[in-house]
Amino acid sequence: MTENVKTSPKSGLTRRLLIYSLPYWRPMLLSLILILFLSALINYLPVLIKQITDFCLLNDEIAAEDRLKELIRLSGLYLMLAAAGHVIHYLQGLLTAWLGQRIIYDLRVNLFKKVMQLHQGHFDRTAVGALLTRATSDIDRLQRFVTDGVVGTVADVFMLISIMVYMVLIHVRVALVLFAVLPLIFGALFFISGRLRNANRLIRKRQSSLNALLQEYLVGMTTIQLFNREAVAQNEFDARNSGLRAAYFEEVRWFSLYFPVIEGGQAIAFILILGAGGFLLLNNTGLISLGVLIAFLTYIRNFFRPLGSLSDKAGMFQMAMAAAERVFALMDQPEEIADPAEPLPPARICGNIEFNNVWFAYQEENWVLKNLSFRVRPAQVIAVVGATGAGKSTIVNLIGRFYDVQRGSVMIDGQDVRAFRKTDLRRRLGYVFQDPFIFAGTVAENISLLNPDLSRDDLISAAGTVNAHGFISEMPDGYDTTLNERGEGLSLGQKQLLSMARTLAQNPELLFMLDEATASVDTATEILIQDALGKLMRNRTSIVIAHRLSTIRHADRILVMRHGELVDEGTHDELMLRHGYYRQLYELLQHSPR
Repeated sequence: MTENVKTSPKSGLTRRLLIYSLPYWRPMLLSLILILFLSALINYLPVLIKQITDFCLLNDEIAAEDRLKELIRLSGLYLMLAAAGHVIHYLQGLLTAWLGQRIIYDLRVNLFKKVMQLHQGHFDRTAVGALLTRATSDIDRLQRFVTDGVVGTVADVFMLISIMVYMVLIHVRVALVLFAVLPLIFGALFFISGRLRNANRLIRKRQSSLNALLQEYLVGMTTIQLFNREAVAQNEFDARNSGLRAAYFEEVRWFSLYFPVIEGGQAIAFILILGAGGFLLLNNTGLISLGVLIAFLTYIRNFFRPLGSLSDKAGMFQMAMAAAERVFALMDQPEEIADPAEPLPPARICGNIEFNNVWFAYQEENWVLKNLSFRVRPAQVIAVVGATGAGKSTIVNLIGRFYDVQRGSVMIDGQDVRAFRKTDLRRRLGYVFQDPFIFAGTVAENISLLNPDLSRDDLISAAGTVNAHGFISEMPDGYDTTLNERGEGLSLGQKQLLSMARTLAQNPELLFMLDEATASVDTATEILIQDALGKLMRNRTSIVIAHRLSTIRHADRILVMRHGELVDEGTHDELMLRHGYYRQLYELLQHSPR
């Protein structure tokens, strides 16, 4: 599966990230104030060094005793300011980390909420590994950027501005010597940043592709080993892994140029300041003092330190923007199955289901259902039969609004399903799958799905009704027994019974069974499941995607599908007398091995 990511301007992505900081503007303002105060405080220290050098060490016009007192005072002031700077830096770091974690928490919650709202078709088109990359590694990169990058960048910028202001105040001409070097450095860094962002975008794309492949192979490992496809899987993994390695090398190649540019610029600035200042000082021009020269050399070191940090953050910024493109592309996915502006108020569903001239296609006009019309009355059991691809499961998906029809309408109790809020509609629907999904958690959590309205007695009652209480009671901790991912250790029949207990506990008003729930189980378990199904379907409108003769024979009505069209309907006996397509299917099922 592939995914397309729309690129957005960096300014737009940055603005969207900063929007998440608006609820925390007060602590952010406090952090900025601390940064301003810290920048002014730390950069005043070279001024003290200048005063100590010129006034206390080299000024022979003042008595030694007075110079010593001033040296002690200035040294004490230096220590106090330096200590205060460290304390402020510590507090500002804690506040910045708290802000970053809160912002990323909100972003991660919104991303997961968006994933929960995505149209089912998006999951059909997008690999699970790609979604995992967005929610994990992409968010991690944004976390580092928001936590260390945003406020850290502001701190470095204020530090640079503060240094430049102090340098101008101390000596304008010498400051201009340093400023002449900056355009060349900034130009080189800007060029490198553009190349680095392209490299990061390629990394995210190839990382997503590798994650998707790895997830697919891990889930399908049994099939790979069964058909001896390990070598093919290894080759494909090696190919994608090599592509990711090449992308990382490209990133390192450009990122490694940052620090040589910074170090080279610092060396050039140091030589220029030392040369110009030394020339003026040695020729006794009176335009510069030794204290000024020492202060400027200190400022050069201090100036290129945040500039180097900014370079590091520029690389971090490019990584974050590449990740942000992907995260916001997911969050900008249109809501294809939207709730109506004024949904109908929830009411109990009687169970009248009607398809009126329904046309549906998953892709463009490759119709899966063609002009389908039928009606189901309350408490009826309807079986839908047909060959693979006939559109049987699609019927159930349309009733639950996992997809919307392109033409025609699907009605429940005389109302179009598109008039209901999706949550109001789906909480009234119950599903039993041939291969039920078991979550990692306790038995009770798997039955209740963490529904707080269900008591332990409700869960036990539901499990007892569908014949699951017996094997649950034999587990080490009963309903508190922890199940592994996908219910490892449970038989297929036990998973089915748990799934039915889950469905019954939610007390749905309509029941849908996708495929035959009793397939691939032993006879004893089949008897339990059939009994449970009978209890589930009692007084509920039920639609069964039928593959088994027992279900077909006992259905109130059978819909016969062929190539997306309803070709026949009636009871089993009626359809058998017509000697049509249904009879052919029935005879195939009757003679097929169980």
